[in-house]
Amino acid sequence: MSPQIDFNPSYSYEDAIGRAAAENRIDKEYWDIFRQRHETSTEIAKGILGALGWDVSSTEAIDRERAKRFHEKFTNVLPVTAVISESAKFVTLTFPEGESGALTFHIALEDGQQLSGALDLSQLAPLRQVSIGGQRWTTRDLRLPAELPLGYHSLRISRDERAAGQCALIVCPDRAYLPDDLAQGGRTAGFNITLYGLRSDQNWGCGDFRDLRAVIDWAHDDVGFTFIGLNPLHALHNRIPYNTSPYLPLSLYYKNLIYIDVESVPEFGKSACAQSLFSSARVQDKIRQLRHSEFVAYHEVNQLKRKFLKVLYRQFRRSRAQDPARAKAFNEYCEREGDLLQNFALYCALDEILHKQDRNRWTWQHWPAEYHSAASEASKRFAQEHALTVGFYKYIQFVLNEQLAAAQAYAKRRGMPIGLYHDLALATDSCGSDLWAYRDFYVSGCRVGAPPDDFSPNGQDWAFPPPNSDAHRKSGYRLYRESIRKIVSNGGALRIDHVMRLFRLFWIPNQATAAQGAYVGDYATDLMRILALESVRSQNLVIGEDLGTVTDEIRDMLARFGILSYRLFYFEKNRNKTFKHSWEYPKQALVASSTHDLPTMCGFWTGRDIEARRAAGLADEHGYWSQIADRKGEKQQMLDILHSENLLPIWYSRDAAQVPEVDGELHNAIVGFLARVPSMLLLLNQEDLTKETEQQNLPGSTSQYPNWQRKMRVKVEDLRSPAYQPFAVMFGAQLRSTHRKS
Repeated sequence: MSPQIDFNPSYSYEDAIGRAAAENRIDKEYWDIFRQRHETSTEIAKGILGALGWDVSSTEAIDRERAKRFHEKFTNVLPVTAVISESAKFVTLTFPEGESGALTFHIALEDGQQLSGALDLSQLAPLRQVSIGGQRWTTRDLRLPAELPLGYHSLRISRDERAAGQCALIVCPDRAYLPDDLAQGGRTAGFNITLYGLRSDQNWGCGDFRDLRAVIDWAHDDVGFTFIGLNPLHALHNRIPYNTSPYLPLSLYYKNLIYIDVESVPEFGKSACAQSLFSSARVQDKIRQLRHSEFVAYHEVNQLKRKFLKVLYRQFRRSRAQDPARAKAFNEYCEREGDLLQNFALYCALDEILHKQDRNRWTWQHWPAEYHSAASEASKRFAQEHALTVGFYKYIQFVLNEQLAAAQAYAKRRGMPIGLYHDLALATDSCGSDLWAYRDFYVSGCRVGAPPDDFSPNGQDWAFPPPNSDAHRKSGYRLYRESIRKIVSNGGALRIDHVMRLFRLFWIPNQATAAQGAYVGDYATDLMRILALESVRSQNLVIGEDLGTVTDEIRDMLARFGILSYRLFYFEKNRNKTFKHSWEYPKQALVASSTHDLPTMCGFWTGRDIEARRAAGLADEHGYWSQIADRKGEKQQMLDILHSENLLPIWYSRDAAQVPEVDGELHNAIVGFLARVPSMLLLLNQEDLTKETEQQNLPGSTSQYPNWQRKMRVKVEDLRSPAYQPFAVMFGAQLRSTHRKS
């Protein structure tokens, strides 16, 4: 059948909204985790369409918008971007019905080479017809040369020697990268840490890349882990309590300076000023204070390290003639990063200087209007007038990149085949540099969140804007692929937070609550193919965090592309609410006990998460007691499954009510259960090694809970102490007994 847009003055306003919603990938319904069906109301659909720039004032206005967009989509010779598979190298062309004649294509490959060909349009079989207002177009598939390589190219079409169309052409593999040993049935395990939360005798108040090396040594030598999982290292404003979430960064492309090991920066040993400052009693007292603080003092750590880095940057500039190789490395780094780094560094310089001028300027929305765009004349003048400050922020990212690259190389040298497992955040802070510099790639008027579930009964409002999918597509998905590339360049595995984002996101119009939103779809196949391309090029295996209201269709597509599922012990249950047996877990998956947003093992058993929600005002009395009752049942089911697999001694209580906390036997049984699971990857969280009771983040809270500030209970130097060495030996033996390959 031919797609055809119809205009009928007899259908209602609600019908018009429904048709427009469908054409904009707004789902008409969704099913929550309680198996309840939710229809998208006309008001919610109207709010989302309005945010997308639609005139929804009347049926006639909606029809005009539909006709305009339908015409743009179906009547160009080429799509704005073509993302194709290496196993099906063809592009769909659109021509007015009845056209014929010579057709020429030219492909400019990303390495500078060219491919071209010619044929007659009549050689391409018609696929379908598109009708708009009496006009007809025919689509046809153009098969491209078999030698066309993977990569980012451009395609140009000519008709009778006249340009007819041009588009970005992205050729992708069918599956993401997977190491040979895992593909052949092997399994492996890693240790997950929050890098900022590491305690040590050397750091300056938060975990840094020197601490990371110490963890690598312990994890590999004492246990046999093959990778270290990290929280997102993205750049933050480092302002408590509103700007410390690694999952709501100011930029997805650059990293947080608090992770720099200042004493290992080459300029540190060369700078007499830095040495004098470091040895002063005042600085040493400050470092000790930050090192021994209960929580990470982001602002103070940021201020202290930035002060030293400014001294080191001056030393770097003075010594460029004496160290031309390092100066060259810096210049090459800046050239490689291009406008992404320039815009980020400019934002940071503006943020620093404009805030000094007026302490009430906390975000770019508070800056003078002439600086509200990276492309404005005022911003360009500022960049020239403050070139040294802009250069300083480029230097910080240069240092971060070289230290992170060195950490990955160290992990590989120590015998970890995967090395570092990175985490890519879903969002970017609306007050951050990404939104400031690339506003056209975000939709204003809506926020992203999640519908109600067990742990967030009122839904979640994550307070950041959704992506503008059409803008990303028109740009050849540049920002999307850069967000992946910046992470995988120094790692061996990538976790995609809320992987459902590649398929759909839960949009909440500004006038609605978190429980009233609707799912809006994206160009999922394009995004999955590009993810596979970046994965193969960097040799990073990919894990998709597929928790929540993820449909079977989404999981099937993830599996088809070789993306590992993300399975948590708490959530893996049968329809009757009993826990699944270890052998029922999928193979193509990562298994873990918990995440940063969920209770630790000990916290789950003692109900600390429920108490925290009550204290933060996130659960009323009815909700509190309901959660307490549910938890009692879950604990009993958990104990039952552990006993059924003979992971607990015969004498150990079979009544969960008689087990007040996670003791050594129960702790080892849970970890032993995870070690039995056939899934490719096992991830053990640091909080579950040290039996922490408090989780890193309490969703829905800000100042009511110390989110993203908790430090590890023990210092990294003490991981080899008698208190933890027996566990390392026991867990290492469990890994070997279940034939996990390293």
